[in-house]
Amino acid sequence: MRPTACLTALLLSVAPVGAADVAFLAATEDYANGRDLRAADEIFDAVAPLQDAGFEVVEADELGFPDMIDALSGFEAQADGSGRIVIALAGHFARSTGETWYLTGDADAPSLVTVADQGISLGTILEIAGRAPGGAVVLLGSEGAEFDYGAGLVQGIGALDIPQGVTVIEGPTEALADFARDELAQPGRSLVTALEGWPSLILRGFQAPLVPFLPADGQAAPVVDPDASEKSLWRVTQTIGTVEGFRNYLQQHPDGLFADEARARIAEIENEPARRAEAAEDALSLNRARRREIQRALSLLDYDPRGIDGIFGPGSRAAIAKWQSENAAEATGFLTGPQLTLLATQAERRAAELEEQARLRQLEIERADRAYWQATGEQGDEAGLRAYLERYPDGVFAEIAQARLKPFEAARREAAATQDRATWDAAVSTGTLAAYQGYLQGNPAGAFAAEAQAKISDLEFQQRNAAALQAAARNEERLGLNVGTRRLIEDRLAKLDLKPGEVDGTFDEETRRAIRRYQEARNLTKTGYLNQATLVRLLADSVLR
Repeated sequence: MRPTACLTALLLSVAPVGAADVAFLAATEDYANGRDLRAADEIFDAVAPLQDAGFEVVEADELGFPDMIDALSGFEAQADGSGRIVIALAGHFARSTGETWYLTGDADAPSLVTVADQGISLGTILEIAGRAPGGAVVLLGSEGAEFDYGAGLVQGIGALDIPQGVTVIEGPTEALADFARDELAQPGRSLVTALEGWPSLILRGFQAPLVPFLPADGQAAPVVDPDASEKSLWRVTQTIGTVEGFRNYLQQHPDGLFADEARARIAEIENEPARRAEAAEDALSLNRARRREIQRALSLLDYDPRGIDGIFGPGSRAAIAKWQSENAAEATGFLTGPQLTLLATQAERRAAELEEQARLRQLEIERADRAYWQATGEQGDEAGLRAYLERYPDGVFAEIAQARLKPFEAARREAAATQDRATWDAAVSTGTLAAYQGYLQGNPAGAFAAEAQAKISDLEFQQRNAAALQAAARNEERLGLNVGTRRLIEDRLAKLDLKPGEVDGTFDEETRRAIRRYQEARNLTKTGYLNQATLVRLLADSVLR
């Protein structure tokens, strides 16, 4: 539930009868530094139908950041005191864990740090739309074309904090443009009804199936009704249906046409157990960071919130309700202060238990590791070193074994015949499985046969597990980790003596090896890439203290 002050602003901004309807249509199809889109500019096909319906339309076609800011600033001034508001954006979108941006035509590999100067925050767009609750539509069109992003950003539209009374429609640019052209300005139809024939479009936020977005043709002009403004406010208040909304109606119309009904609805809502639970949680004023901590705690206790993004959607509410049910509390899906304390205590205890299990498992792994090292690599001969690395590629002595192999490889190279060396250099330069297999087939007793076999084993492993490793990499990318979080992860790995290399926010091969070591000790899937389970375990101690 949004804060009362914010809702007050929304309801007080209901436009007077006769205020102008306004629309802002922006499309970027040709990007100066990224993959161009195919159908973004088709959104402008909706200009004429909107104008015919009485909208004042601002067009922002292929604009760079400064010009886009100017156009949006002008539109924002128009949107103050307007009637209905339509905002349509078609192009590339970038998201982090907490925000989404619409990229302008001059965007160049934006990162979390630089994106504010290369794109428009959807939070800003939604705030402007929120000035016309019950009469605001935001359309977001995107395509599957890739775009180069810097650290902290990934492609796509993330979770949106949609103001009450604002409808958001997302989908492919072509379908969205067709919908805007053919359906949006049709009088007498609700958006919910209009979208029934558009399966590729997603409707989010405010939904009123019985309320048309534009009045039906021939409908009497409400300006002749002296109570039209109050009735308009009441329609929006009913649709939103919150205590704050009804109270704001009463503040403006304490003796109004619907005052008794508003007071009755407030009493009814406040007596609903779920509403009381929601209000109690609202009183805790949980910010986004605190909500992420709660989601991590739930995940740590095996109650999956379906994401750690600081947004309490259906997944988080279901996880909270399940946790409450299993802790002898009413399963409302909304937390109380004492429950927050209990949840944090349980998660902290569980984190300690898991770390102790990991410590014991790590000790057992290292015991076997050291024993095998003593039997093989510690002797210092090449065969022993290679045997150790084959069994423990990320082992305690892996770096030492690799360093001790270098003199053998250098000596062999020095002694190798010219033809043998040239063949090996060609295989190394190509670096493929076929190249190393070709060398070994042609030189089964060659000076570099052992190295070739080691390379073949490594590449065959990668080939067998390519799909799983690619999926793991994609899962890590979806986490949207920024540089600060990556540094925190590297610091945690370093404190666990897992040797992640320099703590610089860059995940290099040393970091991947450290992550694999961490996963192995905790019996997690050993990929070297982070997923939600690994991330929750890694950050549990810093999150919950």
